[in-house]
Amino acid sequence: MKKLKLYNTLTRKVEVFEPLSPPEVGIYVCGITAYDSPHLGHARSAVIFDVLYRFLQYLGYKVKYVRNITDIDDKIINRSQKEGIFWRDLVKKYTEEYHRALERLNVLPPSVEPKASEHIPEIIAFIETLIQKGFAYESGGDVYFEVKKFKDYGKLSGRKIDELISGVRIEVSEKKRDPLDFALWKSAKPGEPFWESPWGKGRPGWHIECSAMSQKYLGDTLDIHGGGLDLIFPHHENEIAQSEAATGKPFVRYFVHHGLITVNGEKMSKSLGNFVTMDYLLEKFHPEVIRTFLLTKHYRSPLDYSEKGIKDVEKAVYRLYETLYWCEKLSPQKEGLLSKKARRLEKKLSAFEEEFENSLLEDLNTAKALGHLFSLENELYGFVSSRPSITQEEANLLEKIKEVLRDKVQKVLGILVASPEAFWETEREKKLKEKGEDFQRIEILVKEREKARKEKDFEKADKIRDELESEGIVLKDTPLGTFWYVE
Repeated sequence: MKKLKLYNTLTRKVEVFEPLSPPEVGIYVCGITAYDSPHLGHARSAVIFDVLYRFLQYLGYKVKYVRNITDIDDKIINRSQKEGIFWRDLVKKYTEEYHRALERLNVLPPSVEPKASEHIPEIIAFIETLIQKGFAYESGGDVYFEVKKFKDYGKLSGRKIDELISGVRIEVSEKKRDPLDFALWKSAKPGEPFWESPWGKGRPGWHIECSAMSQKYLGDTLDIHGGGLDLIFPHHENEIAQSEAATGKPFVRYFVHHGLITVNGEKMSKSLGNFVTMDYLLEKFHPEVIRTFLLTKHYRSPLDYSEKGIKDVEKAVYRLYETLYWCEKLSPQKEGLLSKKARRLEKKLSAFEEEFENSLLEDLNTAKALGHLFSLENELYGFVSSRPSITQEEANLLEKIKEVLRDKVQKVLGILVASPEAFWETEREKKLKEKGEDFQRIEILVKEREKARKEKDFEKADKIRDELESEGIVLKDTPLGTFWYVE
C-alpha cells in the first residue's frame, strides 16, 4: 500500500500515515452547529475531508468516517427563541439545507452522522467516568472539567496553562473552581430544552459530545481527527483533555486541520457577518466550479473568497468540459498509427497518472493535483481541437484518458462527474436564463453562422459573431464545428 503523508498538528510536522489497525481507518470530523444556513467555510471542510475519505479508500483502506452534527447548543437555543421556533425544527431546517448543499457538491455521506441529542446516555456515562477519576466536579447543577488536573493540557495548541488566563476568551462562572475549567454539563435555565441527569435537568456542553460519540463509533483512539484551524483551541484541546483523562490512552494519532475561508484577509464567519451562503453560490455557479475552487489551494492554506476568484476557476472548468465535449465528438475514421501529437499526449498521460497520485500522497496537495490535470487537459485540447478525424489507435488513447479521469479525478477529487453534453446543456440554459436570453434563438444564430462560414459568406458570419459576442456569447471555431458558451 502506498504511503500517505499528512501534516499532524499534534507533532507539528508531516508524517507518514500509519493507522492503528490497518487496513481499517477511523476518521472523526467536526460537522456543523445547525443554527444557520451553511456557508462556504462549511463547504470547504466537507469537501477537504471528502477528498481525504475518497483517497484513503482509493489507496485500499477500509474507512469508517464519522462526521457529527451539533444539534443542542447555546447558539441553537438563542436562535430558536429569537425566531420563536422549536429548537428541533430549527436544527432540522438547517441540517437539511446542509445536506442538500453537500449532495450537490458531490460530497459522499459519512459512514455515521451522529447528533448530540441522540447520545445523551453515552455523554452522561462519559462525564460520570471523569468525576469518578477526579478530573471533573459538580457545582450547582453544572459539571466542569478541572483543567489543571490534566498535566498535558495545551499540547495540541502549544499554549501553557499559566498563559491562558490572560488573552483567551473563557466562560466566566462563579460555579467554577478555576476560570479555565470548562463545562461538561449545563443546568437548564427556564424555557430551555433539558434531559434528566444525576446532576439535575440540563444538557451537554459543546466539547463532551465529540469525545463521547467518537468513542462510541471509533473506540478510544482515533486514527484521524479533523476540523478547521479555529477548532484547535479550545475545542480539540478540550477533547484531548477529557478523552485521555477518561481512558488513559492517546485520543488521536493524527490531527488534521484545514485553513479557513477569508474575505479580504478576514476569517469568514457568521459573527462577522461576512459569510456567503451555499444556497447563494449554488444559484450562481455550477457545483463542480465551487468544488474545484475549494480544492485550488492546499488544504492547510487560507482560501480567500471573491467572485472573481470563482469566475477564474469557472473558466478552467469550462475549458475541461469543452475538451471532454470534443473527445466525445471524435470517432475513428481511418486506420493508422498515433500521430506525433498523439504520441506526445500519450507520454503526458503516463506522467499525469504518477504526478496526480504523488501530489495527493504528499499531504493531500489538491492544488498540485489540479495543476497536473490542467496540464494534461492543455495537451489534450491541443490534440482534439486540431483535427476533424482520428485513427483507431488515437481513439483507443482517448478512451484510456477518459478511463484515467474516471478512476482518479472523478473518484478522488469528485469532479468531472457530469457528462459533457449534460454539463453544457445545464450551463448554457442557466446562464442564458440569467441574461433573459432564449436558448433556441442562440442555437439558430450559431448554426446560421456556421452555414455562412461554409458558404464563405464571411461578412454575414462576422456580423453574427459580433452580435453574439455583444450578448456575452463566446464562440470557438474548430475543425469539428463551432463551440459556444455564455460568459
